[in-house]
Amino acid sequence: MGMLDRLLSSSAPFVSDGGMETDLIFHRGADLPLFAAFVLLDTPEGQDMLRHYAQSYLDMAQAAGRGIVLGTPTWRANGGWGPKLGLDQSGIKDINRRAVAFVHDLRDAHPWRENILVEGVLGPAGDGYAPEQLLTPAESAQLHSAQLEAFAEMNVDIATAFTITHPGEAIGMANRARALGLPFALSFTVETDGRLPTGQDLESALGEVDAATDGYCRYYGINCAHPEHFLDQLPSGWLTRIGMIRPNASRCSHAELDEASELDDGDPDEFGALYANMAKRLPNLHVVGGCCGSDMRHIKAVIAAGV
Repeated sequence: MGMLDRLLSSSAPFVSDGGMETDLIFHRGADLPLFAAFVLLDTPEGQDMLRHYAQSYLDMAQAAGRGIVLGTPTWRANGGWGPKLGLDQSGIKDINRRAVAFVHDLRDAHPWRENILVEGVLGPAGDGYAPEQLLTPAESAQLHSAQLEAFAEMNVDIATAFTITHPGEAIGMANRARALGLPFALSFTVETDGRLPTGQDLESALGEVDAATDGYCRYYGINCAHPEHFLDQLPSGWLTRIGMIRPNASRCSHAELDEASELDDGDPDEFGALYANMAKRLPNLHVVGGCCGSDMRHIKAVIAAGV
């Protein structure tokens, strides 16, 4: 049985990490231009920082006896952000290949290796808080193609798109992954009212994507919003298809987070309790983790809450 099959059939959700970029910046002193963690792969010091970050979560998963999803530091390594960081199409492919190889090496070196799923991480081509351009599926496929091709070449267990703001971009990503035969999952972000940044409700957005991709996504997710922003807005018709939740630790809106100069890490125990309430409504929850402001304390609280 492959790792993805194990994830999808596991009686207990796999764990993942918290908010990688906020943790690296605020807790570990990393300099991440435009929030791009992949730049750390360019120096031995940066690689050591990523290695220590990942190993702490791998050790946590082993201690808890849980499978773990280990993602690549590539949320910004796409055709939208890459050129702003000096990468052409060849450079985007190269950094994504290097990122997957780095994560494969981390997995292979750890005693919990048989329980580690390697995830290729994608992000939006524009601002995940305030999309300045609504992409068509064709535009999206072009912008994300180099990254998805690299993930397919490097045999990630699954590629997952996080913090997606509108269906057009989601559809293009999913259909390009389908053309490559690459397993794919998709996570939307929502505002404090439980709606996408465009104002669209989550239920209609999921329906639009699922119809246009023939249901290709292995599961859907919600990330980069506090649990209270969407706990009461979970779309009833899609509860069996929502397989991942990675909330923010902070109750702040996206606009407030964009302006924040200090980290708001919320209350880890409350985070775990709210997470447990959500989990009761999601019969096929495959992956549990966090997003902005969350760290090891929050994920441990989720596990302690029985999720």
